[in-house]
Amino acid sequence: MVELYMGFDSRMDVAGLNVNSIILAGGKGLRIGRNKALVEIDGENLLQRVISRLSFLNGDIIIVIAEGAKPFQVVNYRKLKIVTDIYRGKGPLVGIYSGLTNSDSTYNVVVACDMPFLNENLIRYMLEVSAGFDMVIPRLGKMVEPLHAIYSKNCLGAIEKLFAEDNLKVDNLLKMVKVRYVEAGEIDNFDPEHLSFFNVNTKADLNIAKKLIERVA
Repeated sequence: MVELYMGFDSRMDVAGLNVNSIILAGGKGLRIGRNKALVEIDGENLLQRVISRLSFLNGDIIIVIAEGAKPFQVVNYRKLKIVTDIYRGKGPLVGIYSGLTNSDSTYNVVVACDMPFLNENLIRYMLEVSAGFDMVIPRLGKMVEPLHAIYSKNCLGAIEKLFAEDNLKVDNLLKMVKVRYVEAGEIDNFDPEHLSFFNVNTKADLNIAKKLIERVA
């Protein structure tokens, strides 16, 4: 049975957890034809929108970019770090590892740069249930959302073992660490339409996002 969330306890303020955010922005944006992070919706690029939606945490925001990529120009956030992938062209697991390596926080919110509808209350809830786990990850049926998850630095050793095996699938990390799954019923308390997980990968996605933002902004 899913327990109903009764509100974030101010005594467990997320600032007290020293939580950093890691935004993966190393993708090439091939399907949309340009760098996704800089695609604008309602006068704000996707990366800036994600930063704004995470700024309530008060920790560092670490943007992970591909090696050789031009650093992003972003505004309105003072605790910003831009780091490069430790290994070139190896996918999101390397991005997660690069972010965790550069973080001084035990717990880290990890998201992609193309998620314009992040939900503050859902993220707060995921942090509230993170104690004692290495990862907190949403699960909708058989699908998990590894780029909308909480990772602790305890994951670094397991990721290094995967690298040694040339195994770069994020799903395999779930078998190696202690995971708290956030199920659909819990997610529905905060985000019944599951817009938190909407990615802008194509021009069609961008058009949908532009229509959605008029309703949810």
